[in-house]
Amino acid sequence: MDKGRFASGLAIAAALALGLVAPSGAARAEDTIKIGLILSYSGPFAENARQIDNGVKLYMQQHGDSVAGRKLEILRRDTTGVAPDVAKRLAQELVTRDKVDFLTGFVLTPNALAVADIATEAKVPMVIMNAATSIITTKSLYIARVSFTLPQVTEPLAQWGAKNGIKQVYIMTSDYGPGHDAEEAFDKAFTAAGGQVVGKVRMPVKNPDFAAYVQKVSDLKPQAVFLFVPSGEQPTALMKTFAEQGLTRSGLKILATGDVTDDDALPAMGDAALGIITSHHYSYAHDSMLNKAYVKAYEAAYGPDIRPNFMSVGGYDGMAAIYKVIEALKGKIDADKAMAVLKGMKIDSPRGAIEIDPATRDVIQTVYIRRVEKVDGKVVNIEFDKIPEVKDPGKPH
Repeated sequence: MDKGRFASGLAIAAALALGLVAPSGAARAEDTIKIGLILSYSGPFAENARQIDNGVKLYMQQHGDSVAGRKLEILRRDTTGVAPDVAKRLAQELVTRDKVDFLTGFVLTPNALAVADIATEAKVPMVIMNAATSIITTKSLYIARVSFTLPQVTEPLAQWGAKNGIKQVYIMTSDYGPGHDAEEAFDKAFTAAGGQVVGKVRMPVKNPDFAAYVQKVSDLKPQAVFLFVPSGEQPTALMKTFAEQGLTRSGLKILATGDVTDDDALPAMGDAALGIITSHHYSYAHDSMLNKAYVKAYEAAYGPDIRPNFMSVGGYDGMAAIYKVIEALKGKIDADKAMAVLKGMKIDSPRGAIEIDPATRDVIQTVYIRRVEKVDGKVVNIEFDKIPEVKDPGKPH
């Protein structure tokens, strides 16, 4: 062996050991911005994960997978459902082993709350694409949300109902953070406007059998019912139960958050959903040029059998926020600087213009009042009223 080459090899090996020279693979790794996407890819909320991930992939297809000269890599992790311990472990691995620059996703509140401490300790920006309990952004200075909160979309509906002849309401919500938020926000706003809450029930978030709960509504015969269950399989099951017990055509007024009339689930609900009044921040039928282009691109990417819903838009806008941060920082990710960029950020979204509140790091957006109608043979959420620039009422401003 040539002694000069041997000595040169030893010198390079020593430099590598000391970190003075990076191997080519490591150099490429440094050029990559890693994004940890934590979703419930399997289990009862898998459809929600698919919608968010579709939004993520669509944004990247349209805007490329490099920003500010740096390649983006998505590291997908599956929590399997409501599993805060799993979410925390996955986030810890993403931060310590994979060295991610961002954490994002989060279909469910318990999972998002479990990861908040890790975002704080590791100083990794965390962008919430769906989880909607008000308190989430208060749990870490490194959390921002682009989706919505339950109080944000619920309070306007309660006020609308009270103004439009609804005097009595029975409240049915899922027994976890978002459900509690929805119940409390509706109760507070509705009673403040002169309405009466005649009863409440909290239903299990895992594997609920809705029959007994809907029977209670049938027995009480309230003027109206307010509903919240998480988007996914449950809204269809709930509305099927209402229809089986004859309540969808009984004159009972049904009010709900948009989770219940999820755009992607509406075709399965069919005519049983007609007439339901909901409040939410996005509808597949939203009448804007940007949304029409979004729906067209989504259907081209994933086929006409799956409609884009509010979760897909959460994924899409979450990526828009991350891209804007990377561009503003010229590819040099610093957590505190990233959060400074997120505060006050404005995004043109398929739902309409949104802004991240610089005080709370929560989203400011228009909330729409919608009615489920059949248009051109399709059951859709038609917006007929709106409240612009709504902040999360669950936080002081």
